[in-house]
Amino acid sequence: MVGIKDVARQAKVSVGTVSNVINRPEMVAEKTRERVLAVIDRLGYVRSESARQLRAGRSRIIALLVLDMANPFFAEVASGAERAARATGLGVMLCNSAQSPTEEADYLSLFAEHRVRGVLIMPADPTGRSLENFRRHGIPLVYVDREVPRAEACSVSVDDVTGGTLAVRHLLECGHHGITYISGPMHLAQCQDRRTGALNALAEAGLPGSALRHIEVERLDVPAGRDAGARLLALSPRPTAVFCANDLLALGVLQTLYGAGVRIPEDVALVGYDDIEFAAAAAVPLTSVRQPAFRMGRAAADLLIEETGGGAEEHEHQRIVLQPELVVRESSRVSHRG
Repeated sequence: MVGIKDVARQAKVSVGTVSNVINRPEMVAEKTRERVLAVIDRLGYVRSESARQLRAGRSRIIALLVLDMANPFFAEVASGAERAARATGLGVMLCNSAQSPTEEADYLSLFAEHRVRGVLIMPADPTGRSLENFRRHGIPLVYVDREVPRAEACSVSVDDVTGGTLAVRHLLECGHHGITYISGPMHLAQCQDRRTGALNALAEAGLPGSALRHIEVERLDVPAGRDAGARLLALSPRPTAVFCANDLLALGVLQTLYGAGVRIPEDVALVGYDDIEFAAAAAVPLTSVRQPAFRMGRAAADLLIEETGGGAEEHEHQRIVLQPELVVRESSRVSHRG
């Protein structure tokens, strides 16, 4: 690789002059600056960002660790974070824990090694052990899609309890009482909170918690939804309505039920969560609880940038809770009449 010494030798200037051309161009005479830039262009020199970070003690990179990069919801969160970072000259490193505590711990170690400016994280480890270890490095954290006490760190989340209540209240209003909740791993706070909201809606209607049946799968994706759909078909009596912890699960359930000749929503009403782009484009457009994903990512990045910026000493941790909304489509529109 071409180094700064090679540029200095070809331009017949000192290494310090080359450094000034790159970092403080106003300090270098115009003719000298033009000569050095011409050599940089000819040799294809690229400065070592890692070396610059070591000298400056801070990075221009924010890390974002999501639970599932294949989920369009997380892509929207990342897009919001990236827009906020770009506005201040920073970049975003997007990584995928795949809902694995082990992979989460590995990535946090990598972030510490590279001295990233800060981390936006959707935690996968229910014990919080890997985050406790990471905190020793003094790198700021902002929790995304997870609410934490203000004293611990900043967080931006959506009120998932309210979201679960909206979903099941809607199904009850459509006349359904045999409702099943399909979730991913219950160690994820989002799955727990959405179930709590569903139970709250039942309580509002004077129904016992036992009225909500629960199918738990290992992942929050379409194949897991198809598996859940097969388990749903085996239930007796079969539920007349299903609430899924995210849209990918709901789309998988929809595929299985549709393939088995079950009519949506006449036989089974279906509600998802997130309102990803594919929800409206499904074979039967999916009713879903919309989360403001882009706004969540942008707000989280703004908090992290503020914490790591010039006024970091005055920074106070904030806990932002955004509100979801129900988007009703054909998958739940017809009332149950059975």
